[in-house]
Amino acid sequence: MPITFSHVSFAYPNGSLAVDDVSFTVNAGERLAIVGQNGAGKTTTVKLMNGLLKPTSGTVMVDGVATADRSTASIAETVGYVFQNPDDQIFASTVRAEMEYMPRYRKWDDAKRDERVARAARLAGIEAFFDGNPNDLPLVIRKFVAIAAILVGECKYIVLDEPTAGLDRPGQRRLIGMIDQLEAEGISVVTITHDMRFVAQAFTRVIAMANCRIVADGTCSSLFSSDGLLRQASIRRPELAQLAKDLGLSDTAYGLNDVAALIPDMPRASQR
Repeated sequence: MPITFSHVSFAYPNGSLAVDDVSFTVNAGERLAIVGQNGAGKTTTVKLMNGLLKPTSGTVMVDGVATADRSTASIAETVGYVFQNPDDQIFASTVRAEMEYMPRYRKWDDAKRDERVARAARLAGIEAFFDGNPNDLPLVIRKFVAIAAILVGECKYIVLDEPTAGLDRPGQRRLIGMIDQLEAEGISVVTITHDMRFVAQAFTRVIAMANCRIVADGTCSSLFSSDGLLRQASIRRPELAQLAKDLGLSDTAYGLNDVAALIPDMPRASQR
């Protein structure tokens, strides 16, 4: 079942409104990017998905149950959240201990624990770092450790907060490959990001937010082809999309192969 927002608003204790009358649905196996300027309401919106925050008004439903009626811990079994800064999430002294914490807390048997840990490590590409101290690892690897620790669980939805921040190109390719695999398994991936290139490469649906409300909900093409929506959400097209527009080739091409197809004799290459 989906995650459903129905006329959801959220205000902080000081009265500051962060989300204003937002309604949308995240379906199973969907790849959704939520974009917009700082303060648009993106982070608050995704924290409402997994119960870190509860609506001031309206209803957030996860698998048919209102988050207001569930504990954050129980929602986290369905909606996993990966923080932007892995140091805000990682606490164990080894990668293995970090990944085994949740299975041990939930008292899984050894076989299930080992299978889920091995799967998550394989997806995240961190098998070689099992016995290392996360504090001694580069930021790129720590980010994948944080992701893997969430993938160990049996979440139907994974929320990634600015996942490409600090990632090099190989790390970004690994991340997109992981998202591909999660989609194949029917797991939804939601990201909040300022990286429009990443959005164009990896996501099929984009929600743009401005002033605590949704101003667009559709495909990458529909967003990146609209100067008005881009201005409203204070975001820019990916570089290739802007190049194609500036050259008068297309208003809707936003990936390398999209642009290559518009230029005679230009070889195609994987944008990943």
